This record gives sequence, C-alpha cells and structure tokens, in this order.
Amino acid sequence: MYAIIASGGKQYRVSEGESVRVEKLDGAVGTKVVFEKVLMVGEGERSKVGNPTVKGASVEAEITAQDRAKKIVVFKFKQRKKYRKKQGHRQPFTELKVTGIKG
Repeated sequence: MYAIIASGGKQYRVSEGESVRVEKLDGAVGTKVVFEKVLMVGEGERSKVGNPTVKGASVEAEITAQDRAKKIVVFKFKQRKKYRKKQGHRQPFTELKVTGIKG
C-alpha cells in the first residue's frame, strides 16, 4: 500500500516502513506526526484519488532525525566587473519513518 502526501509545498510517495526526508517539521526525535493531506492512496491496481484530498485518509509517521543536508556552494560572478560572491547553504530537513497508512 502506498500514498501520496503533501508536506512543505512538495508531494511525496510513501509506503509503510519507508524512510523519507521532508522539509523541516517542528518536533523532537521520536515524536509521532500525522499527515491529513493525502492526495492519493493506492494498493496494487486499485487506487483512490482525492479531489483535492482523499476523505478519511491519513498517514502516520515517526520523526527519526532532525538534520541539515550537505552544503551547496552558491557562487555569483560578473565578467570584467570585479564582482565575485561566494555563499554556502545547508537546507534543514526532517527524516520520517512511515508507520501506518489509513485509507
């Protein structure tokens, strides 16, 4: 069984027992999280598509980590103008382990 959920302005395809990294959510490690915005629930060839969400469906997950991703380098440069700007960025994320899908 799988589901498509919306979190942080993005959509994720999840199934039970799977780990997924989403945009940062509030909560400590070990906290349970319930997603009510379930866009689709599927099992084999059967599936329920929401309009925009599936009524009565929810996905339960547990927070396993709160961390930041690898650093990316942002480098801006303008030719012949002596303009160079180097920045780094680390995006925070929350890692979840899906414990149950109700649909």
